[in-house]
Amino acid sequence: MRILRHRFLIGLPAFVLAAATAGAQTTDSGITDLLAQATARLNAIQTPGTGPNADLTLEDAIARALERNLDIAVERLNPQVIDLSLAQQLSVYRPTLSSTFGNNSRTNPSSTQLDGGEAVVSDTSTFNGGIDQAIQWGGGSYQVNFNNNRTATNNLFSSFNPSYRSTFQASYTQPLLRGFSIDSNRQQIQVTRINRDIADIDLRQTMTNTVSSVRNAYWDLVYANQTLAVQQQALELAESLVRDNQARVEIGTLAPLEIVQAQSEAAARRQTLAQAQQNLATTELVLKQLIVGGTDDEFWTATLNPVDLPTLDPEPIDLQAVIRAALDERTDLARSRRQLDINNVNLSSMRNNTLPSVDLVGSYQLQGQGGTRFERSGLGGGIIGTPIPGGITDAFNQLFDAAFPVWSLQLNVSYPLGQSAADAAYARARIQVQQVQAQLRQLELQVATEVTTAVVQVQAIERRIEAAIAARELAQEQMAAEQSRFEAGLSTQFFVVQAQRDLATAQDTELRAILDQQKALVELDRVQRTSLSGAGISIVQ
Repeated sequence: MRILRHRFLIGLPAFVLAAATAGAQTTDSGITDLLAQATARLNAIQTPGTGPNADLTLEDAIARALERNLDIAVERLNPQVIDLSLAQQLSVYRPTLSSTFGNNSRTNPSSTQLDGGEAVVSDTSTFNGGIDQAIQWGGGSYQVNFNNNRTATNNLFSSFNPSYRSTFQASYTQPLLRGFSIDSNRQQIQVTRINRDIADIDLRQTMTNTVSSVRNAYWDLVYANQTLAVQQQALELAESLVRDNQARVEIGTLAPLEIVQAQSEAAARRQTLAQAQQNLATTELVLKQLIVGGTDDEFWTATLNPVDLPTLDPEPIDLQAVIRAALDERTDLARSRRQLDINNVNLSSMRNNTLPSVDLVGSYQLQGQGGTRFERSGLGGGIIGTPIPGGITDAFNQLFDAAFPVWSLQLNVSYPLGQSAADAAYARARIQVQQVQAQLRQLELQVATEVTTAVVQVQAIERRIEAAIAARELAQEQMAAEQSRFEAGLSTQFFVVQAQRDLATAQDTELRAILDQQKALVELDRVQRTSLSGAGISIVQ
Protein backbone atom coordinates (compact mmCIF):
# COMPACT_ATOMS: atom_id res chain seq x y z
CA MET A 1 0.00 0.00 0.00
CA ARG A 2 2.89 2.39 0.85
CA ILE A 3 4.56 1.56 -2.47
CA LEU A 4 1.39 2.34 -4.38
CA ARG A 5 0.91 5.57 -2.48
CA HIS A 6 4.51 6.52 -3.22
CA ARG A 7 4.01 5.82 -6.90
CA PHE A 8 0.81 7.83 -6.86
CA LEU A 9 2.57 10.81 -5.31
CA ILE A 10 5.32 10.54 -7.90
CA GLY A 11 2.83 10.28 -10.75
CA LEU A 12 0.61 13.09 -9.45
CA PRO A 13 2.85 15.98 -10.66
CA ALA A 14 3.01 14.35 -14.10
CA PHE A 15 -0.77 14.04 -14.20
CA VAL A 16 -1.22 17.63 -13.13
CA LEU A 17 1.33 18.75 -15.71
CA ALA A 18 -0.45 16.81 -18.43
CA ALA A 19 -3.80 18.28 -17.43
CA ALA A 20 -2.35 21.76 -17.38
CA THR A 21 -0.85 21.22 -20.83
CA ALA A 22 -4.15 20.03 -22.19
CA GLY A 23 -5.92 23.02 -20.65
CA ALA A 24 -3.37 25.40 -22.04
CA GLN A 25 -4.04 24.19 -25.56
CA THR A 26 -7.64 25.36 -25.19
CA THR A 27 -6.91 28.75 -23.64
CA ASP A 28 -7.19 32.02 -25.39
CA SER A 29 -4.06 33.47 -27.01
CA GLY A 30 -4.39 36.53 -24.73
CA ILE A 31 -3.51 34.37 -21.71
CA THR A 32 -0.36 33.28 -23.53
CA ASP A 33 0.59 36.93 -23.96
CA LEU A 34 0.02 37.58 -20.26
CA LEU A 35 2.24 34.64 -19.38
CA ALA A 36 4.94 35.98 -21.66
CA GLN A 37 4.75 39.40 -20.03
CA ALA A 38 4.92 37.87 -16.54
CA THR A 39 7.94 35.82 -17.57
CA ALA A 40 9.64 38.95 -18.88
CA ARG A 41 8.98 40.74 -15.59
CA LEU A 42 10.39 37.81 -13.63
CA ASN A 43 13.48 37.77 -15.78
CA ALA A 44 13.95 41.48 -15.10
CA ILE A 45 14.19 40.89 -11.35
CA GLN A 46 17.74 40.91 -10.08
CA THR A 47 18.43 37.47 -8.65
CA PRO A 48 21.52 36.78 -6.57
CA GLY A 49 24.14 34.67 -8.31
CA THR A 50 22.88 35.35 -11.86
CA GLY A 51 25.57 37.89 -12.72
CA PRO A 52 29.20 37.48 -13.73
CA ASN A 53 31.88 36.03 -11.48
CA ALA A 54 33.56 38.53 -9.16
CA ASP A 55 36.84 37.80 -7.41
CA LEU A 56 36.78 39.04 -3.84
CA THR A 57 39.56 39.27 -1.29
CA LEU A 58 38.92 39.45 2.42
CA GLU A 59 40.32 42.98 2.55
CA ASP A 60 38.00 44.11 -0.26
CA ALA A 61 35.01 42.53 1.48
CA ILE A 62 35.79 44.41 4.69
CA ALA A 63 36.27 47.69 2.81
CA ARG A 64 32.93 47.28 1.01
CA ALA A 65 31.18 46.51 4.30
CA LEU A 66 32.58 49.60 6.01
CA GLU A 67 31.44 51.70 3.06
CA ARG A 68 28.07 50.18 2.20
CA ASN A 69 26.74 48.14 5.13
CA LEU A 70 23.31 49.46 6.05
CA ASP A 71 23.65 48.80 9.80
CA ILE A 72 26.76 50.98 9.84
CA ALA A 73 24.99 53.61 7.73
CA VAL A 74 22.17 53.78 10.28
CA GLU A 75 24.57 53.94 13.22
CA ARG A 76 26.52 56.79 11.59
CA LEU A 77 23.44 59.02 11.88
CA ASN A 78 23.17 58.73 15.67
CA PRO A 79 26.12 61.07 16.45
CA GLN A 80 24.60 63.69 14.15
CA VAL A 81 21.25 63.43 15.94
CA ILE A 82 22.95 63.89 19.31
CA ASP A 83 24.92 66.87 17.97
CA LEU A 84 21.65 68.56 17.10
CA SER A 85 20.24 67.77 20.54
CA LEU A 86 23.35 69.29 22.13
CA ALA A 87 23.01 72.41 19.99
CA GLN A 88 19.38 72.69 21.09
CA GLN A 89 20.38 72.47 24.75
CA LEU A 90 23.23 74.98 24.39
CA SER A 91 20.80 77.48 22.89
CA VAL A 92 19.57 78.09 26.45
CA TYR A 93 22.75 80.11 27.05
CA ARG A 94 22.44 82.32 24.02
CA PRO A 95 21.40 85.96 24.59
CA THR A 96 17.84 86.96 23.89
CA LEU A 97 16.99 90.39 22.53
CA SER A 98 13.61 91.94 23.30
CA SER A 99 11.93 95.16 22.23
CA THR A 100 8.62 96.89 22.70
CA PHE A 101 7.10 99.63 20.55
CA GLY A 102 3.65 100.83 21.46
CA ASN A 103 1.26 103.72 21.82
CA ASN A 104 -1.43 104.11 24.44
CA SER A 105 -4.14 106.75 24.73
CA ARG A 106 -6.18 107.08 27.93
CA THR A 107 -9.05 109.47 28.79
CA ASN A 108 -10.05 109.53 32.44
CA PRO A 109 -12.82 111.55 34.11
CA SER A 110 -11.64 114.15 36.55
CA SER A 111 -11.90 113.15 40.17
CA THR A 112 -10.06 116.03 41.78
CA GLN A 113 -9.24 119.66 41.08
CA LEU A 114 -5.62 118.70 40.65
CA ASP A 115 -6.48 116.78 37.50
CA GLY A 116 -6.54 120.11 35.70
CA GLY A 117 -9.77 119.67 33.81
CA GLU A 118 -13.03 117.82 33.50
CA ALA A 119 -11.41 114.99 31.49
CA VAL A 120 -7.75 114.09 31.51
CA VAL A 121 -6.31 112.79 28.24
CA SER A 122 -2.87 111.11 28.26
CA ASP A 123 -1.08 109.77 25.19
CA THR A 124 1.95 107.55 25.92
CA SER A 125 4.42 106.20 23.36
CA THR A 126 6.80 103.46 24.46
CA PHE A 127 10.20 102.52 22.96
CA ASN A 128 11.84 99.77 25.02
CA GLY A 129 14.70 97.37 24.34
CA GLY A 130 16.57 94.79 26.35
CA ILE A 131 18.82 91.75 26.44
CA ASP A 132 18.99 88.85 28.85
CA GLN A 133 21.18 85.77 28.99
CA ALA A 134 21.85 82.81 31.23
CA ILE A 135 25.55 82.25 31.97
CA GLN A 136 26.80 78.67 31.73
CA TRP A 137 29.69 79.17 34.12
CA GLY A 138 28.44 79.73 37.64
CA GLY A 139 24.78 79.36 36.72
CA GLY A 140 24.09 83.11 36.88
CA SER A 141 22.00 85.32 34.62
CA TYR A 142 21.91 88.98 33.70
CA GLN A 143 19.31 91.32 32.31
CA VAL A 144 19.80 94.75 30.74
CA ASN A 145 16.87 97.01 29.83
CA PHE A 146 16.75 100.40 28.16
CA ASN A 147 13.24 101.89 28.42
CA ASN A 148 11.94 105.14 26.92
CA ASN A 149 8.50 106.71 26.85
CA ARG A 150 6.88 109.96 25.77
CA THR A 151 3.75 111.21 27.51
CA ALA A 152 1.53 114.09 26.39
CA THR A 153 -1.48 115.21 28.49
CA ASN A 154 -3.97 118.02 28.85
CA ASN A 155 -3.43 118.11 32.62
CA LEU A 156 -2.70 121.78 33.46
CA PHE A 157 -0.59 120.82 36.46
CA SER A 158 1.96 118.69 34.58
CA SER A 159 5.49 120.06 34.93
CA PHE A 160 6.61 118.45 31.63
CA ASN A 161 4.36 118.32 28.62
CA PRO A 162 5.26 116.41 26.58
CA SER A 163 7.35 114.43 29.05
CA TYR A 164 10.25 112.13 28.09
CA ARG A 165 11.54 109.55 30.54
CA SER A 166 14.51 107.21 29.94
CA THR A 167 15.64 104.38 32.19
CA PHE A 168 18.67 102.11 32.00
CA GLN A 169 18.64 99.11 34.31
CA ALA A 170 21.10 96.21 34.70
CA SER A 171 20.74 93.30 37.11
CA TYR A 172 22.69 90.11 37.75
CA THR A 173 21.65 87.07 39.77
CA GLN A 174 24.37 84.71 40.98
CA PRO A 175 23.67 81.48 42.89
CA LEU A 176 26.33 80.85 45.54
CA LEU A 177 25.49 77.28 46.62
CA ARG A 178 22.66 75.45 44.89
CA GLY A 179 23.00 75.92 41.17
CA PHE A 180 26.57 77.27 41.25
CA SER A 181 28.49 74.24 39.95
CA ILE A 182 25.61 72.44 38.22
CA ASP A 183 21.92 72.79 37.48
CA SER A 184 19.37 70.95 35.37
CA ASN A 185 20.46 72.61 32.12
CA ARG A 186 24.14 71.95 32.65
CA GLN A 187 23.37 68.42 33.79
CA GLN A 188 21.55 67.70 30.53
CA ILE A 189 24.37 69.24 28.51
CA GLN A 190 27.03 67.17 30.26
CA VAL A 191 24.98 64.00 29.85
CA THR A 192 24.38 64.74 26.18
CA ARG A 193 28.09 65.25 25.57
CA ILE A 194 28.82 61.92 27.21
CA ASN A 195 26.07 60.32 25.12
CA ARG A 196 27.80 61.81 22.07
CA ASP A 197 30.93 59.88 23.04
CA ILE A 198 28.81 56.78 23.64
CA ALA A 199 27.33 57.18 20.13
CA ASP A 200 30.86 57.13 18.71
CA ILE A 201 31.61 54.04 20.79
CA ASP A 202 28.43 52.35 19.54
CA LEU A 203 29.43 53.19 15.97
CA ARG A 204 32.85 51.66 16.55
CA GLN A 205 31.18 48.61 18.10
CA THR A 206 28.86 48.19 15.12
CA MET A 207 31.77 48.51 12.72
CA THR A 208 33.86 45.99 14.66
CA ASN A 209 31.03 43.47 14.89
CA THR A 210 30.24 43.95 11.20
CA VAL A 211 33.87 43.35 10.25
CA SER A 212 33.87 40.18 12.37
CA SER A 213 30.66 39.03 10.69
CA VAL A 214 32.17 39.73 7.26
CA ARG A 215 35.28 37.74 8.09
CA ASN A 216 33.23 34.82 9.38
CA ALA A 217 30.93 34.93 6.34
CA TYR A 218 33.96 35.08 4.03
CA TRP A 219 35.52 31.99 5.59
CA ASP A 220 32.13 30.26 5.53
CA LEU A 221 32.03 30.92 1.79
CA VAL A 222 35.58 29.57 1.39
CA TYR A 223 34.57 26.46 3.34
CA ALA A 224 31.40 26.05 1.25
CA ASN A 225 33.44 26.24 -1.96
CA GLN A 226 35.97 23.73 -0.68
CA THR A 227 33.21 21.43 0.55
CA LEU A 228 31.56 21.60 -2.85
CA ALA A 229 34.86 20.62 -4.45
CA VAL A 230 35.21 17.68 -2.03
CA GLN A 231 31.69 16.47 -2.79
CA GLN A 232 32.31 16.81 -6.52
CA GLN A 233 35.45 14.70 -6.13
CA ALA A 234 33.51 12.12 -4.11
CA LEU A 235 30.85 11.99 -6.84
CA GLU A 236 33.50 11.54 -9.53
CA LEU A 237 35.02 8.66 -7.57
CA ALA A 238 31.58 7.04 -7.17
CA GLU A 239 30.75 7.47 -10.86
CA SER A 240 34.17 6.14 -11.82
CA LEU A 241 33.46 3.04 -9.76
CA VAL A 242 30.12 2.65 -11.57
CA ARG A 243 31.87 2.83 -14.95
CA ASP A 244 34.54 0.33 -13.87
CA ASN A 245 31.87 -2.09 -12.63
CA GLN A 246 29.93 -1.76 -15.86
CA ALA A 247 33.08 -2.59 -17.80
CA ARG A 248 33.69 -5.65 -15.61
CA VAL A 249 30.10 -6.79 -16.08
CA GLU A 250 30.46 -6.50 -19.83
CA ILE A 251 33.56 -8.70 -19.87
CA GLY A 252 31.98 -11.11 -17.38
CA THR A 253 34.32 -10.64 -14.43
CA LEU A 254 31.64 -9.09 -12.20
CA ALA A 255 28.05 -9.95 -11.52
CA PRO A 256 25.46 -7.36 -12.71
CA LEU A 257 24.11 -7.12 -9.18
CA GLU A 258 27.36 -5.50 -8.04
CA ILE A 259 26.58 -2.42 -10.11
CA VAL A 260 23.61 -1.56 -7.88
CA GLN A 261 25.72 -0.78 -4.84
CA ALA A 262 27.99 1.53 -6.84
CA GLN A 263 25.01 3.26 -8.43
CA SER A 264 23.39 3.69 -4.99
CA GLU A 265 26.56 5.31 -3.66
CA ALA A 266 26.70 7.63 -6.68
CA ALA A 267 23.06 8.66 -6.10
CA ALA A 268 23.82 9.42 -2.44
CA ARG A 269 26.81 11.50 -3.52
CA ARG A 270 24.61 13.49 -5.91
CA GLN A 271 22.27 14.31 -3.01
CA THR A 272 25.20 15.41 -0.88
CA LEU A 273 26.50 17.52 -3.75
CA ALA A 274 23.10 19.19 -4.17
CA GLN A 275 23.07 19.99 -0.44
CA ALA A 276 26.57 21.47 -0.75
CA GLN A 277 25.42 23.63 -3.68
CA GLN A 278 22.46 24.89 -1.66
CA ASN A 279 24.72 25.64 1.30
CA LEU A 280 27.09 27.55 -0.99
CA ALA A 281 24.26 29.73 -2.33
CA THR A 282 22.97 30.45 1.19
CA THR A 283 26.44 31.29 2.49
CA GLU A 284 27.04 33.61 -0.45
CA LEU A 285 23.81 35.48 0.34
CA VAL A 286 24.89 35.96 3.96
CA LEU A 287 28.12 37.61 2.81
CA LYS A 288 26.35 39.74 0.23
CA GLN A 289 23.91 41.08 2.81
CA LEU A 290 26.89 42.42 4.74
CA ILE A 291 28.81 44.05 1.88
CA VAL A 292 26.13 45.51 -0.41
CA GLY A 293 24.05 48.64 0.03
CA GLY A 294 20.92 47.30 -1.70
CA THR A 295 19.67 45.07 -4.48
CA ASP A 296 20.93 47.56 -7.05
CA ASP A 297 24.52 46.87 -6.00
CA GLU A 298 26.58 45.12 -8.67
CA PHE A 299 27.78 42.51 -6.19
CA TRP A 300 24.21 41.47 -5.36
CA THR A 301 23.78 39.65 -8.68
CA ALA A 302 27.43 38.59 -9.02
CA THR A 303 28.79 35.14 -8.23
CA LEU A 304 31.40 35.73 -5.55
CA ASN A 305 34.73 33.96 -5.80
CA PRO A 306 36.74 34.27 -2.56
CA VAL A 307 40.40 34.25 -3.57
CA ASP A 308 42.02 34.34 -0.11
CA LEU A 309 42.77 31.03 1.56
CA PRO A 310 43.25 30.43 5.29
CA THR A 311 46.74 30.09 6.72
CA LEU A 312 47.69 27.35 9.15
CA ASP A 313 50.45 29.19 11.02
CA PRO A 314 48.84 31.66 13.46
CA GLU A 315 51.14 33.84 15.51
CA PRO A 316 51.88 32.92 19.15
CA ILE A 317 49.41 34.44 21.62
CA ASP A 318 50.46 36.30 24.76
CA LEU A 319 47.45 35.82 27.01
CA GLN A 320 48.29 38.60 29.46
CA ALA A 321 48.89 41.10 26.64
CA VAL A 322 45.62 40.11 25.00
CA ILE A 323 43.69 40.61 28.26
CA ARG A 324 45.29 44.02 28.82
CA ALA A 325 44.40 45.04 25.26
CA ALA A 326 40.80 43.95 25.78
CA LEU A 327 40.49 45.88 29.06
CA ASP A 328 41.83 49.00 27.31
CA GLU A 329 40.00 48.77 23.97
CA ARG A 330 36.72 46.92 24.50
CA THR A 331 33.82 49.12 23.43
CA ASP A 332 31.47 47.71 26.06
CA LEU A 333 33.94 48.64 28.78
CA ALA A 334 34.43 52.09 27.26
CA ARG A 335 30.67 52.49 27.05
CA SER A 336 30.20 51.40 30.65
CA ARG A 337 32.88 53.80 31.86
CA ARG A 338 31.16 56.67 30.07
CA GLN A 339 27.84 55.57 31.57
CA LEU A 340 29.56 55.68 34.95
CA ASP A 341 30.49 59.29 34.13
CA ILE A 342 26.79 59.95 33.51
CA ASN A 343 26.05 58.53 36.93
CA ASN A 344 28.63 60.85 38.47
CA VAL A 345 27.02 63.83 36.75
CA ASN A 346 23.57 62.80 37.97
CA LEU A 347 24.95 62.23 41.46
CA SER A 348 26.54 65.68 41.43
CA SER A 349 23.19 67.17 40.39
CA MET A 350 21.42 65.36 43.22
CA ARG A 351 23.99 66.58 45.72
CA ASN A 352 23.49 70.11 44.40
CA ASN A 353 19.76 69.80 45.08
CA THR A 354 20.47 69.16 48.76
CA LEU A 355 22.28 72.49 49.20
CA PRO A 356 20.58 75.64 50.48
CA SER A 357 19.43 78.14 47.90
CA VAL A 358 21.64 81.22 48.36
CA ASP A 359 21.33 83.79 45.56
CA LEU A 360 23.12 87.13 45.34
CA VAL A 361 21.11 89.68 43.34
CA GLY A 362 22.58 93.03 42.34
CA SER A 363 20.98 95.77 40.25
CA TYR A 364 21.88 99.26 39.09
CA GLN A 365 19.52 101.79 37.54
CA LEU A 366 19.92 105.18 35.86
CA GLN A 367 17.06 107.47 34.89
CA GLY A 368 16.50 110.75 33.17
CA GLN A 369 13.64 113.20 32.66
CA GLY A 370 13.17 115.62 29.77
CA GLY A 371 10.67 117.56 27.72
CA THR A 372 9.07 121.05 27.67
CA ARG A 373 9.09 122.22 31.28
CA PHE A 374 6.57 124.62 32.81
CA GLU A 375 7.70 126.68 35.79
CA ARG A 376 4.88 127.71 38.09
CA SER A 377 4.58 130.31 40.81
CA GLY A 378 2.04 131.15 43.44
CA LEU A 379 0.27 128.98 45.90
CA GLY A 380 -0.33 125.54 44.39
CA GLY A 381 1.65 126.45 41.29
CA GLY A 382 -1.31 127.74 39.46
CA ILE A 383 0.55 130.58 37.67
CA ILE A 384 2.52 129.29 34.65
CA GLY A 385 5.64 131.14 33.73
CA THR A 386 7.55 131.05 30.49
CA PRO A 387 7.88 127.44 29.17
CA ILE A 388 11.45 126.14 28.96
CA PRO A 389 11.81 124.13 25.76
CA GLY A 390 13.37 120.66 25.98
CA GLY A 391 13.16 117.15 24.60
CA ILE A 392 14.39 113.59 24.90
CA THR A 393 18.03 114.69 24.74
CA ASP A 394 17.60 116.17 28.21
CA ALA A 395 16.56 112.73 29.48
CA PHE A 396 19.56 111.10 27.75
CA ASN A 397 21.97 113.67 29.23
CA GLN A 398 20.71 113.01 32.75
CA LEU A 399 20.93 109.29 32.07
CA PHE A 400 24.53 109.35 30.86
CA ASP A 401 25.58 111.77 33.60
CA ALA A 402 24.20 109.32 36.20
CA ALA A 403 22.28 112.16 37.75
CA PHE A 404 19.72 109.90 39.45
CA PRO A 405 21.32 106.51 40.19
CA VAL A 406 19.56 103.69 42.02
CA TRP A 407 21.34 100.51 43.11
CA SER A 408 20.45 97.53 45.25
CA LEU A 409 22.18 94.43 46.58
CA GLN A 410 20.37 91.58 48.27
CA LEU A 411 20.97 88.02 49.41
CA ASN A 412 18.13 85.54 49.16
CA VAL A 413 18.39 82.37 51.28
CA SER A 414 15.99 79.42 51.50
CA TYR A 415 16.44 75.94 52.99
CA PRO A 416 13.85 73.36 53.98
CA LEU A 417 13.87 72.18 57.58
CA GLY A 418 14.39 68.48 58.22
CA GLN A 419 15.33 65.83 55.64
CA SER A 420 14.02 66.73 52.24
CA ALA A 421 13.18 64.51 49.25
CA ALA A 422 16.45 65.65 47.65
CA ASP A 423 18.42 64.28 50.61
CA ALA A 424 16.74 60.87 50.32
CA ALA A 425 17.27 60.77 46.53
CA TYR A 426 20.94 61.65 46.95
CA ALA A 427 21.47 58.94 49.59
CA ARG A 428 19.78 56.34 47.37
CA ALA A 429 21.84 57.42 44.34
CA ARG A 430 25.11 57.03 46.26
CA ILE A 431 24.23 53.41 47.02
CA GLN A 432 23.30 52.81 43.37
CA VAL A 433 26.62 54.22 42.22
CA GLN A 434 28.41 51.71 44.46
CA GLN A 435 26.39 48.95 42.81
CA VAL A 436 27.30 50.31 39.38
CA GLN A 437 31.00 50.27 40.24
CA ALA A 438 30.64 46.62 41.23
CA GLN A 439 28.91 45.98 37.88
CA LEU A 440 31.89 47.50 36.09
CA ARG A 441 34.32 45.24 37.93
CA GLN A 442 32.09 42.28 37.10
CA LEU A 443 32.13 43.29 33.43
CA GLU A 444 35.93 43.52 33.45
CA LEU A 445 36.09 39.97 34.88
CA GLN A 446 33.68 38.80 32.19
CA VAL A 447 35.88 40.35 29.49
CA ALA A 448 38.97 38.62 30.86
CA THR A 449 37.05 35.32 30.91
CA GLU A 450 35.87 35.72 27.30
CA VAL A 451 39.39 36.52 26.11
CA THR A 452 40.90 33.56 27.95
CA THR A 453 38.22 31.24 26.53
CA ALA A 454 38.94 32.50 23.00
CA VAL A 455 42.69 31.87 23.44
CA VAL A 456 42.06 28.35 24.76
CA GLN A 457 39.80 27.66 21.78
CA VAL A 458 42.44 28.80 19.28
CA GLN A 459 45.09 26.64 20.88
CA ALA A 460 42.79 23.61 21.01
CA ILE A 461 41.85 23.92 17.35
CA GLU A 462 45.51 23.86 16.36
CA ARG A 463 45.73 20.32 17.73
CA ARG A 464 42.48 19.41 15.97
CA ILE A 465 43.91 20.52 12.64
CA GLU A 466 47.04 18.41 13.09
CA ALA A 467 44.92 15.36 13.84
CA ALA A 468 42.54 16.08 10.93
CA ILE A 469 45.40 16.41 8.44
CA ALA A 470 46.87 13.12 9.60
CA ALA A 471 43.46 11.42 9.37
CA ARG A 472 42.89 12.74 5.84
CA GLU A 473 46.31 11.54 4.66
CA LEU A 474 45.67 8.08 6.10
CA ALA A 475 42.21 8.01 4.47
CA GLN A 476 43.79 8.80 1.10
CA GLU A 477 46.29 6.00 1.54
CA GLN A 478 43.55 3.63 2.69
CA MET A 479 41.35 4.42 -0.33
CA ALA A 480 44.26 3.98 -2.74
CA ALA A 481 45.10 0.63 -1.12
CA GLU A 482 41.49 -0.60 -1.25
CA GLN A 483 41.19 0.47 -4.88
CA SER A 484 44.34 -1.47 -5.76
CA ARG A 485 43.14 -4.54 -3.82
CA PHE A 486 39.74 -4.34 -5.53
CA GLU A 487 41.32 -4.14 -8.98
CA ALA A 488 43.48 -7.14 -8.08
CA GLY A 489 40.42 -9.08 -6.88
CA LEU A 490 41.59 -9.11 -3.25
CA SER A 491 38.82 -6.81 -1.88
CA THR A 492 35.15 -6.18 -2.37
CA GLN A 493 33.26 -3.23 -3.67
CA PHE A 494 31.87 -2.59 -0.17
CA PHE A 495 35.29 -1.79 1.22
CA VAL A 496 36.07 0.49 -1.74
CA VAL A 497 32.85 2.44 -1.18
CA GLN A 498 33.55 2.60 2.54
CA ALA A 499 37.05 3.95 1.87
CA GLN A 500 35.61 6.61 -0.43
CA ARG A 501 33.17 7.68 2.29
CA ASP A 502 35.92 7.76 4.88
CA LEU A 503 38.05 9.96 2.63
CA ALA A 504 35.20 12.41 2.00
CA THR A 505 34.47 12.55 5.73
CA ALA A 506 38.15 13.11 6.58
CA GLN A 507 38.42 15.88 4.00
CA ASP A 508 35.32 17.59 5.35
CA THR A 509 36.60 17.24 8.93
CA GLU A 510 39.89 18.86 7.92
CA LEU A 511 38.11 21.73 6.20
CA ARG A 512 35.82 22.20 9.19
CA ALA A 513 38.80 22.32 11.57
CA ILE A 514 40.52 24.92 9.40
CA LEU A 515 37.31 26.97 9.21
CA ASP A 516 36.88 26.73 12.98
CA GLN A 517 40.43 27.99 13.43
CA GLN A 518 39.77 31.04 11.25
CA LYS A 519 36.55 31.75 13.13
CA ALA A 520 38.33 31.29 16.46
CA LEU A 521 40.94 33.86 15.38
CA VAL A 522 38.14 36.21 14.32
CA GLU A 523 36.46 35.72 17.68
CA LEU A 524 39.75 36.34 19.52
CA ASP A 525 40.17 39.60 17.65
CA ARG A 526 36.56 40.58 18.33
CA VAL A 527 36.58 39.90 22.06
CA GLN A 528 39.59 42.20 22.37
CA ARG A 529 37.67 45.06 20.79
CA THR A 530 33.96 44.76 21.42
CA SER A 531 31.04 42.60 22.43
CA LEU A 532 28.03 41.34 20.53
CA SER A 533 25.63 43.41 22.63
CA GLY A 534 25.47 47.06 23.61
CA ALA A 535 24.56 46.34 27.23
CA GLY A 536 26.22 48.50 29.82
CA ILE A 537 25.86 49.42 33.45
CA SER A 538 22.77 50.94 35.02
CA ILE A 539 22.11 54.66 34.81
CA VAL A 540 21.26 56.38 38.07
CA GLN A 541 18.32 58.72 37.54
